[in-house]
Amino acid sequence: MTPPPSSSWTCSGPSTTSDTGGAATTDCEANVAALLARWRARGRPVVFVRHDSDEAVSPLRPEEPGNAFKPELTGEPDLLVTKQVNSAFYGEPDLAEWLRRRAIGSFALCGITTNHCVETTARMGGNLGYDVLFVLDACATFDRRHPDGTVVTADELTRATAASLHDEFATVVSTRELLSA
Repeated sequence: MTPPPSSSWTCSGPSTTSDTGGAATTDCEANVAALLARWRARGRPVVFVRHDSDEAVSPLRPEEPGNAFKPELTGEPDLLVTKQVNSAFYGEPDLAEWLRRRAIGSFALCGITTNHCVETTARMGGNLGYDVLFVLDACATFDRRHPDGTVVTADELTRATAASLHDEFATVVSTRELLSA
């Protein structure tokens, strides 16, 4: 499970809350901090991704508190990608070009929200030919309301994301697996 020396670490997303409650992966922030420390100790590139919403009412607008990175994301990244859509590959600067110029063919991915921005970035990364390690316990999501009115729990969404991505678009791993590699 050792990422190649040419791998980068990408963390997607500022902090948000949900009107339906519930959050999966309660250790997300601690796991992100551990991964960030290890990646930096190994001298590997680090990419932060921030969703700068342009919607009129959004907690992710640049002037809103929800746009700020969690305190666990310390230091300066090698690259900061800002975006207005789900995938980090549709942000500025161009993530795929940045990875190509550095001959980076794989990356570990974590952040929030599991089933939106992080999953979309993993899918696109896989489609673009990258070896994506999706660090499931370093991601977080929230309960969502289904169109029929029922609530789909954060845990259910997390499990569905893992099942959809693993061996198709990414390799789903844990923080422990990645740190012990």
